[in-house]
Amino acid sequence: MLSALEREASPSDAVLLAGLEAREVSALDALYLRHGGYALGVAHRILRDRAEAEEVVQDVFLQLWNATVRYDPRRGRFTSWLFVMARNRALDRLRQRGSRPQGEPPTGREGSDEPGAETRLLEAERRRRVIEALARLPGSQREALELSFYRGLTQSEIARETGEALGTVKSRMSRAMATLREALGGTA
Repeated sequence: MLSALEREASPSDAVLLAGLEAREVSALDALYLRHGGYALGVAHRILRDRAEAEEVVQDVFLQLWNATVRYDPRRGRFTSWLFVMARNRALDRLRQRGSRPQGEPPTGREGSDEPGAETRLLEAERRRRVIEALARLPGSQREALELSFYRGLTQSEIARETGEALGTVKSRMSRAMATLREALGGTA
């Protein structure tokens, strides 16, 4: 009898995740092929080190396979969950080595593991929508989010760096996230 994964030509993330729970290696392979580049980009932007970013992605997918971390579809999209997992693991690595990311983020894809054309188009569209939504935020809200997500600063550290009250930083970030959630149709 064929599994749902084997019956579908291009299974959804939900079908792949169900296959993962059934311990189907092909489901893990498909999820990695579909989203590994995205997770690598997130980790690499923070770490600025390709080898460390690859280790972070491997760790995230290994934990997903071993069910030491679980994705809950009621709490959001898989890609959002994966972004948070890759980001948090990368920030943990930075904290372990006692540093923050420096320099400009990478400008292009590295390596030879290029995703398919459809995946690249979807990623480009998602990126464009997020960039447009971020550009519409007031500068102070955008700055607070960027300091948090790309430099890994806590809200207290952002308050110190910007000279703003902690309550002001918390309010700005909350309003910014609500605005992004609305602009991106609840996917932020």
